[in-house]
Amino acid sequence: MIHARHGTDGTEERTHGRHGRRRRLSVTVVSALLAFALGALTLPSLLSDDAEAAGTQPSASATAKDSFKHPGVLVSDAQLDFVRRKVKAGAEPWKSAYNAMVKSKYASLSWTPKPRATVECGPGSNPNHGCSDEREDALAAYTHALLWNLTKDRRHATEAIKIMDAWSAVLKEHTNHNAPLQTGWSGASFARAGELMKHTYTGWSSARQSRFATMLRTVHLPMVIKGRPNANGNWELIMMDAATGISVFLDDRASFDKAVAIWRKRVPAYIYLKSDGSLPKSPAGSSKDTRKELIDYWQGQSTFVDGLAQETCRDFGHTGWGFAAAAHVAETARIQGLDLYSEAEGRMTKALEFHAAYELGATVPPWLCKGSVNRGIGSVLEVAYNHYADRKGISLPKTKQLIQTKQRPSGASYFLAWETLTHAGNPK
Repeated sequence: MIHARHGTDGTEERTHGRHGRRRRLSVTVVSALLAFALGALTLPSLLSDDAEAAGTQPSASATAKDSFKHPGVLVSDAQLDFVRRKVKAGAEPWKSAYNAMVKSKYASLSWTPKPRATVECGPGSNPNHGCSDEREDALAAYTHALLWNLTKDRRHATEAIKIMDAWSAVLKEHTNHNAPLQTGWSGASFARAGELMKHTYTGWSSARQSRFATMLRTVHLPMVIKGRPNANGNWELIMMDAATGISVFLDDRASFDKAVAIWRKRVPAYIYLKSDGSLPKSPAGSSKDTRKELIDYWQGQSTFVDGLAQETCRDFGHTGWGFAAAAHVAETARIQGLDLYSEAEGRMTKALEFHAAYELGATVPPWLCKGSVNRGIGSVLEVAYNHYADRKGISLPKTKQLIQTKQRPSGASYFLAWETLTHAGNPK
């Protein structure tokens, strides 16, 4: 596997004597100031979260490695090596998952990106001015980045870069009601694609890499890093999925710490445990704190049991998005040396089993969602299941049955792509 880091443009600088050294120092200082102004350099994180300030939780900086590991957004070198070996051996489920990816529209070598300056996404993506186009293009870029890494066919590298270059040349903003969620969906996939291509391929010019980084830094990151405490929980978790991935790509420790801090507050407010008390936790920064407000926020559900989620009584589809995004953040953090999985273990494992049971057809009791649930959680559980069941050996029989009988191989949609391929049984 080829590893490459791209820094300067390779231009040779010549200096002569004392005046030359002074000139070089001046250029260096100016460059550093410009980099700071553009956000390429970051100051250490100043944690404003009360729990962090009080020392009740370790900060990301205190527990993760000082520098980021690359590639390190959702998938690592070791994980991709594992997948490559399994596919080459024709082992299942990786062979079927790989074939599904290769046959998908996202793997087309004649993919035509459709960038635009302003992506406008209203409620439910209505109006849809570039929303689907950006999401689809980001998924295609990530698909080609995976295929490049698994096959070393440079045509896929070229396609991935073509798509990212097209968007970085044009995109200026996301607008309207769904802008934060849209930015999360597309930003999560773009960060994964960019991370793989930046660190495994030498053919992406430093100038185009910088332009792509500027897009993520100035268009995507400011929208997602603020969080969305009063929205349904899948929004904020998807936004943190994008924020952590973008932060790793940009080597932005302060933004990574901030995203992790939001995740640490949102997951306990999204999945209930009886140890929380008679009511679920209120999202940090939310105005929803009375009993009535919290019950309304939990879709009218007034009986709370281990593993119930804030959107369970809305539908399993959005709930599954929340679980997947939470696991994505934990997986990226794990690669970076930070164990968020353990912090969420009780909530996540109980939530997986609780929802898998009803997705498999268990009778819904009268106290749950007025006796009826909207099933259809989707193929969203591979990353979390792989960590808790395969790596840690926790028994999750209903989740296992659901994944193995109804969800494999997972495909690509919104901010999810090929997770049976990348994470099924992956010990790395």
